[in-house]
Amino acid sequence: MNDATGISSSERKAGQGSRTASLPLSGIRVLDVTQVMAGPFCSMLLADLGADVIKVEPPGTGDQTRSAMGFKMKGPDSMGFLNMNRNKRSIAINLKNDEGREVFKKLVRSADILVENYRPGVMSRLGIGYDALREINPHLIYASISGFGQSGPWAKRPGFDLMAQAMSGVMSVTGHPGGPPVKAGVPVADIGCALFTVYAILSAYIGRERSGEGQYIDASLFDAALAFSIWDISEYWGTGRIPQPLGTSNRMSAPYQAVLAADGYFVMGATNQRLWKLLCDVLGRPDLLVDERFTDIPARLANREVLIEELEKSFAARTAEEWVEILLEAGLPAGRMNSYPEAFESEHGKHRQMRIDVPHPIEGSVPNIGFPVKLSATPQQVRRHAPLLGEHGAEVLTELGLAEEEIKHLQAHGAFAP
Repeated sequence: MNDATGISSSERKAGQGSRTASLPLSGIRVLDVTQVMAGPFCSMLLADLGADVIKVEPPGTGDQTRSAMGFKMKGPDSMGFLNMNRNKRSIAINLKNDEGREVFKKLVRSADILVENYRPGVMSRLGIGYDALREINPHLIYASISGFGQSGPWAKRPGFDLMAQAMSGVMSVTGHPGGPPVKAGVPVADIGCALFTVYAILSAYIGRERSGEGQYIDASLFDAALAFSIWDISEYWGTGRIPQPLGTSNRMSAPYQAVLAADGYFVMGATNQRLWKLLCDVLGRPDLLVDERFTDIPARLANREVLIEELEKSFAARTAEEWVEILLEAGLPAGRMNSYPEAFESEHGKHRQMRIDVPHPIEGSVPNIGFPVKLSATPQQVRRHAPLLGEHGAEVLTELGLAEEEIKHLQAHGAFAP
């Protein structure tokens, strides 16, 4: 398929070099008009698979995550920014400037996908919303990420992970019974929305191969967080009971949670009758098998607190590490409570290459989270460090066919200035 410039995907692939051309999304151009987390993470996943992701940033400041996190690196960019923007190129364009928007529209003509996460209505007011851009590139797949979606009574509200977790109900089931509100420790609404947006973009791209037409994608943190509520909302729809926080335990089975050993906590599960009987055998507790409070899953769920009290009487005899080894040897699910450094530096974390180190012109070498899924024939590659602000501006403008005099004219008229 040709894009709006008349260049086919296969021709673009041929021009990108063998390393990129071997990746499944090579030849696909993505405009990343996003900041902070959900949008940048979404576009990075596409970049890792070979897409040419051009990060369009506000001049002067760039993506606000560049200056986030409260601790300094050698250069101007935060470790968080460096972990969400590898494999991208950066150009700084003032989208509030007429000349800047004209440059942006030239980029749009060469793009397959655009991802933006401004507040609903902002891109349209700038004249670069979907309706305007599909007139110049009908093949464009345009994804908007927001807190609450492009429509509805909450659409205009600022959208952040914390608000999405609270307003979607995620926080209502997080933490311990009777305790204060607790958010999930990781930004599940942000990352979940990024993943759902990637799924929608790739689906739309496959559909475009048949129809020849792009389409608009409306993704929100609120919807993404709600989509994770399968067990919780199923309990409500099935029983009428409003789900409550359960700590580390599970709505569907018991025991399945963190339990206390002689020196601290570990996690384990006996999620069916076979595993329950096996656990009682390992603990030497035949009395639990005949206790009417624990005869089956419904009974164990109804008596979860006393069940765990009984189990922890036995677990108190050994350390957490010993119990993990004993239970695994017996065929029962169990695991230690790792900190993040312990997880990344574990033998398994190293084997799965979940830390990778990316060369950087200022920082030297930057640790990055590794690729979360592994492709056998076309494994993801680190081709570029997270870009410096505007690092590839001249390169991108030259690709658009702009002559030196045109670029100077645009500079003089504020296209690339704050």
